[in-house]
Amino acid sequence: MCRHLAYLGPAAALRDVVVAPPHGLYRQSWAPRRQAHGTVNADGFGVGWYAPGDPVPARYRRAGPIWADASFADLARVVRTEALLAAVRDATEPGADGEAAAAPFACERWLFSHNGAVRGWPHSLAPLAADLPPADLLRLEARCDAALVWALVHHRLRAGQPMPDALAGTVAAVAAAAPGSRLNLLLTDGVSVAATAWGDTLWYRAGPGPAVVVASEPYDDTPHWRQVPDRTLLTATRTDVTTTPLKEPPP
Repeated sequence: MCRHLAYLGPAAALRDVVVAPPHGLYRQSWAPRRQAHGTVNADGFGVGWYAPGDPVPARYRRAGPIWADASFADLARVVRTEALLAAVRDATEPGADGEAAAAPFACERWLFSHNGAVRGWPHSLAPLAADLPPADLLRLEARCDAALVWALVHHRLRAGQPMPDALAGTVAAVAAAAPGSRLNLLLTDGVSVAATAWGDTLWYRAGPGPAVVVASEPYDDTPHWRQVPDRTLLTATRTDVTTTPLKEPPP
């Protein structure tokens, strides 16, 4: 379900990261190579990026497939950034939320994406939703599992948790409430990236130079890609990548 990526590095056009690679996110919308759940990611797409000197990201999201959006082709050609998060969507369930349900979700300086599905949605997460402040629920952008997972992550971020801790804590809570969920989460603040591999594929490419790409699958066949083991937390900057095993929640 879905494919996503995050990029940190020298200024690059959106096109160079999302569209131009031979097996980039653009192509993954109809021909992913390593997607085990679902086959076509045509239920929406989105790109979030950071402009120089502005910590609050911009977003472009649509409800349809990325290949059908001529406006994005022009935007991707001219917009350059040193940090972005992009995703193409295969919806867990049909819904009427349109582009509001397409990642990246955003608030303040953060961009977020969820590749996966929550088992037993929505009933399985009702206890976790009840622990959120009512205002957080009223601010949900969409009525889908990814939007609520983002609310859970954002609640931890606003409480002061570092990005890796916010992701790890959310995965542990959701996995305990909804065993069998797939919870590949991706989060950036434009300076660093945190991600989880939990039920789906995750890869990263460090370099050349001060650059890193974290993605659901490699977007080319160069030998620089490394696969992240399942049940792993990844943290990355432009110059460093670390991985840490995640524990299964107690039964």
